[in-house]
Amino acid sequence: MLVDFTKMNGAGNDFVMIDNRELGLQLSTEQIQTLCHRQRGVGADGVLLLREAKGDADLGWDFFNQDGSEAEMCGNGARCFARFAQRNLDGRTSISFETLAGVIQSNLEGERVTIGLTPPEDLRLGDRISTSTGEVEIHSVNTGVPHAVLFVDDADEAMVSELGHEIRHHDHYAPAGTNVNFVQLTGDNSIRVRTYERGVGETLACGTGVTASGLITAKLHGYSSPISVRVLGGDDLGVAFETEGDGFKNVQLSGPADFVYSGQIEI
Repeated sequence: MLVDFTKMNGAGNDFVMIDNRELGLQLSTEQIQTLCHRQRGVGADGVLLLREAKGDADLGWDFFNQDGSEAEMCGNGARCFARFAQRNLDGRTSISFETLAGVIQSNLEGERVTIGLTPPEDLRLGDRISTSTGEVEIHSVNTGVPHAVLFVDDADEAMVSELGHEIRHHDHYAPAGTNVNFVQLTGDNSIRVRTYERGVGETLACGTGVTASGLITAKLHGYSSPISVRVLGGDDLGVAFETEGDGFKNVQLSGPADFVYSGQIEI
């Protein structure tokens, strides 16, 4: 079966987009892995299927990681999805869509998209866990998916692949595991972030990871909204928020969402 797709990227985090409203695809794990394979398929960090909404939102999505696992939320994917949905609707500049993490509201201004995230949950600061490199201090918050945050002196020298993989599977985060962010303070209300994602490995950017890193930086280092976040892909994303007691509300993530190309692939 030949299927139309669109390749998009948000700050280097890339996705295969498919309008599934009429196709009714039920992709297998193997099919998702093949679509995401960078030699045998399109090549991507994940697959997003646009579907009709089940509730009051404009649309819904089904989102799958590169390894075929279904994910609750993806910040960069959400920004790309909003632009893809805009192209497939009537060009409106405000679009809501259902995710497993809840309904996401998006606002579009050209190539830049701002999404309002669901309220962050499960904020934990100052946990200490044992790793192969010794005991490390780690912080965590769920920004749609669970994220752990470690502060490092130099993000370029961080052991993202090795330590990220170890913490992602650590007993402390069992059974679901966690995404892992290595954060460097760069001053002027700005940080650098490298992220090891569940189901993918290190990516050029991770929107929910950027958001988690920004919120925890604000909590521990007094940064104010908005925070500028430089990701591995070289783009700068913005994290805006309001504080509410010990937590946050009205959390927003903004950044680019770009079309790469469209085509057809055999599924």
